[in-house]
Amino acid sequence: MSVMASVVRKIISSAKAPAAIGPYSQAVLVDKTMYVSGQLGMDPASGQLVPGGVKNEAKQALVNMGEILKAAGCDYNNVVKTTVLLADINDFNDVNEIYRQFFQTNFPARAAYQVAALPRGGRVEIEAVAVLGPITEVSSCL
Repeated sequence: MSVMASVVRKIISSAKAPAAIGPYSQAVLVDKTMYVSGQLGMDPASGQLVPGGVKNEAKQALVNMGEILKAAGCDYNNVVKTTVLLADINDFNDVNEIYRQFFQTNFPARAAYQVAALPRGGRVEIEAVAVLGPITEVSSCL
């Protein structure tokens, strides 16, 4: 019988991002892969959605994500996959405009969906998968 090495699982959290509003963690790191829970455009101090509509919510959601990434010692460049949930798919272009300010090159893979509703009446929620450690970019498929 072979003995398998254990997998390291670590809960990642940052006081600079909104606390979880349910029974989940802000992020979970498994070996070198981090799963970041969906972030709403909530102000971490007040716990309320930021005013000003979907663009402001998207910006705050991505700022919150950045704080969680930072707590694990990485940043937006470590993100390899995101999922964008929209209350209204017509907000897609507005969210893209903000998203592009945070992800500028070597974009992560992404899916975007319109959903029936988001927590707290939010207009956008963004989750991510990131990898920790140094990243070597390769320009073409092998």
